[in-house]
Amino acid sequence: MKPYHLIDLSHVIEEGLVTYKGLPAPVICDYLSREESKKFYEEGTEFQIGKIEMVTNTGTYIDSPFHRFAHGKDLSQLTLERFVDLDALVISVPYTTTLIITEEHLKPYSVTDKAVLVHTGWAAHWNTPTYYENHPYLTEGAAVYLKDNGALLVGIDSHNIDNTTGKARPVHTTLLGAEILIVEHLCGLENLPLSGFLFSAVPPKFKGVGTFPVRAMAKVIHS
Repeated sequence: MKPYHLIDLSHVIEEGLVTYKGLPAPVICDYLSREESKKFYEEGTEFQIGKIEMVTNTGTYIDSPFHRFAHGKDLSQLTLERFVDLDALVISVPYTTTLIITEEHLKPYSVTDKAVLVHTGWAAHWNTPTYYENHPYLTEGAAVYLKDNGALLVGIDSHNIDNTTGKARPVHTTLLGAEILIVEHLCGLENLPLSGFLFSAVPPKFKGVGTFPVRAMAKVIHS
């Protein structure tokens, strides 16, 4: 038996999915259909080549510094160690209790050198009109606390890690300014232990891109 098991923490990306209100949904189609491919191969051999048109903020995605800062590191400039097997913990702050996550919610935990995953339960509203409005978010004070205490990555199972009712984005500014990566639109955090697992969220190695979908996952180590 393996000494660990994997838990998927990503939403499915499909045709027509709206991740962020106001941004276009992905278009997923054939570039080369199986039927069309038959003309290029011997009988009984066929292939499909897909075509995807989408904005990079689609599904469960990761933000690098370039997303916020013109001179910040893009996805191609970050090493694999930034994305893979990060020591992680879950901090549970149910949205039914509060939508505003402050540093006081974080202080009971050791966040240094950790991927900090904030579980609010908001993922239950995924792909519904409720998901986009009045969602849970971190305060600027919470972001400063995470920065000052050396978090490596911060994830949330909500529509945005910032409050989207205004135009400021202090959490993105604080975290990405300190090269602390952000993962938004997580799901399945209720299936994780509070600690004792590793977190991974690996994007393609795009140059000039600051955000892209990931297959986020947890590796839960068996004791």
